[in-house]
Amino acid sequence: MNSFEIITDSAANLPDSYRIERNIRVIPFRYIADGAEYSCLEEGVPFQESAKKFYKLLEAGADIKTSLVSESQFTEAAIPLLEEGKDVLFLTIASGISGTFNQAKEAAKALSAKYPDRTVIAVDSANASMGEGLLALKAADLRDMGESCSAAAEWLVENAYKLNAYLTVSDLKYLKKSGRISALTAIAGTLLSIKPIIKADGSELPKLAVCGREHGRKKAISAVLKAFVENVIDPESQTVAITHADCEEDAKALAEEVKKYGVQDIIIEYYDICTGSHAGPGTLALFFMGKDRRGDAAPAPKRIALGKKRTIQ
Repeated sequence: MNSFEIITDSAANLPDSYRIERNIRVIPFRYIADGAEYSCLEEGVPFQESAKKFYKLLEAGADIKTSLVSESQFTEAAIPLLEEGKDVLFLTIASGISGTFNQAKEAAKALSAKYPDRTVIAVDSANASMGEGLLALKAADLRDMGESCSAAAEWLVENAYKLNAYLTVSDLKYLKKSGRISALTAIAGTLLSIKPIIKADGSELPKLAVCGREHGRKKAISAVLKAFVENVIDPESQTVAITHADCEEDAKALAEEVKKYGVQDIIIEYYDICTGSHAGPGTLALFFMGKDRRGDAAPAPKRIALGKKRTIQ
């Protein structure tokens, strides 16, 4: 059985030690701040340093724009691995957030035509930040257990919507700037200290959507914890992740609460830069395996693309 390699984008938010130790290759998004271009992941630079710099730029009012990962970037990352006789699994940020999945899908199609003896698959994670990252780690588990690239992809497509994500933000102006909420809603929310609760939704083009509102930061964080309690399945047997946009103490406090429900393994990391530009400093997010976000009756959308020119539902 041929081994396979995992290639994801930097929105997966994997801590440096995890991506290196688990041999998960990461293609970084790039962002432009006031005309200067930066990488969302710099080799040799701890991610915490890059994230702190980014969130300080946001706080200072920098005009931030992000770009997707292109088809050529996926192709260039995969070719050396395919030349070595490896299969390749692309895992991307949710298709409702970025066009990156479509770029990976096109790369998989072209590469499969060029390397007909190899398997190249693109999977939409239906997540962002460590929601995507936890799925990448699961793919690595399956690979290291000896599963094939196709089998790992099938598991991901079956379980991606069971990866739950809930977050809250500190300042509504970033959601307003990105068009996630209206200017009127942002002004009213700021005046009344209303904090939105946002989740990864169950739509066919999965995205982050507002699912609730609370008065004040403390109640908002409590609502995120409540969502965890109501939706988590087998907390004691899984890795849970918490990401934060420069509010580490809140992340640690949330981790202590989560541990009360049997969780043994928690990853805490700075929040992903790619989607962080829309959420802003003070964002706090919680990721875990739980109830299917689509509901029992929802059909599985097309989120996996095989280079053999067929699509699995």
